[in-house]
Amino acid sequence: MKTADLIDDHADALSLVHLPFRRFGRTGFCAGPVQTVSCYEDNALLRAELETAGDGRVLVVDGGGATRVALVGDMLAGLAIANGWAGLILNAAIRDSAEIDAMDTVVFALGTSPVKSSKRARGAVGGPVRFGGVTFQPGDWVYADADGVLHSTRQLI
Repeated sequence: MKTADLIDDHADALSLVHLPFRRFGRTGFCAGPVQTVSCYEDNALLRAELETAGDGRVLVVDGGGATRVALVGDMLAGLAIANGWAGLILNAAIRDSAEIDAMDTVVFALGTSPVKSSKRARGAVGGPVRFGGVTFQPGDWVYADADGVLHSTRQLI
């Protein structure tokens, strides 16, 4: 499946998440129901969510567009794989990008930074998050590949 084909076939049900994402990981495509985290330069809640069973969901993280510090590195990407998360979409930066790029996952992020985040558990889990012109709610669906990230309020494939 490709996002280009999805938008051609379901344009009325999809929105483009309009941000300059970079794709990391060996998995070319991800699709799944959304789970949300909102956190700014602090990944404690994000980590706690990745420690739970992903069950094929995609973790959508609003990091406020911050690229000064990284919210995800190779250890958290490995945790996502081990716990069955289909992918990660971050309105923020990652680190350990070469390692993540070699993993069987897919992570969309705004860029990279070698600086680790704080761990104070500031933020929220499970509420609406908005970035790239789209509001994500838990249970919505995302479809993502090298061409972009698409959002729908319902499952299309």
